[in-house]
Amino acid sequence: QVQLVESGGGLVQAGGSLRLSCAASGRVASINAMGWYRQAPGKQRELVARINRSGTRNYADSVKGRFTISRDDAGNLLYLQMNSLKPEDTAVYYCHAATYIGAYMFGQGTQVTVSS
Repeated sequence: QVQLVESGGGLVQAGGSLRLSCAASGRVASINAMGWYRQAPGKQRELVARINRSGTRNYADSVKGRFTISRDDAGNLLYLQMNSLKPEDTAVYYCHAATYIGAYMFGQGTQVTVSS
């Protein structure tokens, strides 16, 4: 089992920055890829960014050039640096992990609110 705990959300003005962190514990060695999803009120949960063990990164078109995903070498910590935030980035952000055998899990989420 893998447990994920997010931190770093909050309230920020448009144009500002936030950095989200996710701490993974448990069977961390079983994790292949990690990422960030978000869910705004009334909308489906969507992928924001993803990074796998080899360092390959993928981003949603809506955040390319503004958000950067990174991961420490041990694979225990995941980050999302969010710059030039927009009101439409307001959502609950969830840390996600996928294991080599196809299991996946989410953290409890952290709220990001961007005011205009």
